[in-house]
Amino acid sequence: MFKGIASVISFLTIIPSKGAELDIVAKNMYLFPIAGALIGLMIGGAGYGLSLYVQPLIVGLVLTGALVIITGIHHTDALCDFADGMMAKGTKEKKLKAMRDPAVGSAGVVTVVLYAAGMIMSISMMKGFVLFEAILVSELMAKFAMVLQANRGSSAWQGLSSPFTQFMKSPAKLAVASILAIAPAIILGGITGIIVTGVTIGMSFLLLAVANRSFGGISGDVFGASNELVRLASLIIFASR
Repeated sequence: MFKGIASVISFLTIIPSKGAELDIVAKNMYLFPIAGALIGLMIGGAGYGLSLYVQPLIVGLVLTGALVIITGIHHTDALCDFADGMMAKGTKEKKLKAMRDPAVGSAGVVTVVLYAAGMIMSISMMKGFVLFEAILVSELMAKFAMVLQANRGSSAWQGLSSPFTQFMKSPAKLAVASILAIAPAIILGGITGIIVTGVTIGMSFLLLAVANRSFGGISGDVFGASNELVRLASLIIFASR
């Protein structure tokens, strides 16, 4: 268990750890919400303190940058690639080619700019404990979304996503991930936590359906993009309550 937790934390953050081989991480994907909790506690705790003394927009900028950095920019890069693939015209093969192209297209640039703006604005609208719980719950939901997609979907090709979709078909693992993510979200957020959970599940299935139609299945970029979009949606819901 401890080796599994260490592997997913190392995979999802810049925190180094031994034993973070892809197969080990994939087998323990159901523990992703624990990594989300760690990220949420660190960034949310920092946000709690900063928001009491620093101007809201500065807090939003600092915390957005911290979230991107602590996760190694991998998911933000995936959001870029996902947007480029979605905006490419033509067959699934052409969309896949655009998504896998290492060069960032205009769709990716615009999407990330809007994403960053949304993050900064939503975070700046909260302070104190509300900001702490919003960041913590948003990280739990972002990680749960990837687990849910791996359980329900299949890979577009043999690549990074393949072992995750293979090892996450277990109903027991999905149940554990659900408890780890949803229970704290509802305990902390109450009605807002329930709404965020419902939106997370809805977005997960919507993005899965979009990926199936556009690319023929899930890829690592779909996982990463889902993580970013669910996080942003969760923060917006908390900021709007």
